[in-house]
Amino acid sequence: MGLKRSGVFVETRKLRYHNEEMPDGTIKKVPQEKGIDIRISLDLVRCTRKKEFDVAIIFSQDQDLSEAVIEVKEIAKEQGRSIRIVSAFPKSAIASSSRGIDRTDWFPFDKAFYDACIDPRDYRPAKFQSKTA
Repeated sequence: MGLKRSGVFVETRKLRYHNEEMPDGTIKKVPQEKGIDIRISLDLVRCTRKKEFDVAIIFSQDQDLSEAVIEVKEIAKEQGRSIRIVSAFPKSAIASSSRGIDRTDWFPFDKAFYDACIDPRDYRPAKFQSKTA
């Protein structure tokens, strides 16, 4: 875990798999993440209580996170400080939604912006890195 060695807090979740029938009739195991929105909400509230940030950027459009946003703003008000929360999400002609999380500032970004933000470093241990990288 190169990110952990770099001092980044990393929270992992195991993927759960369910069977899904494909258009050709075959069955495929499909991964599904569970509990990520809860983890983000808890971290957001905890970090607010500890006064660890003034600006949070959440790369999501999940409206379930809006309740945590309300809580964060109430905590910030009690603490007498200002917190800004940004909901960053991809925009495109085929995107399913063009809105961010309620009560946040919205930051829609395009593919070019996303590509420019990708960290080229491969953080996996050497034994797991691609031979072509």
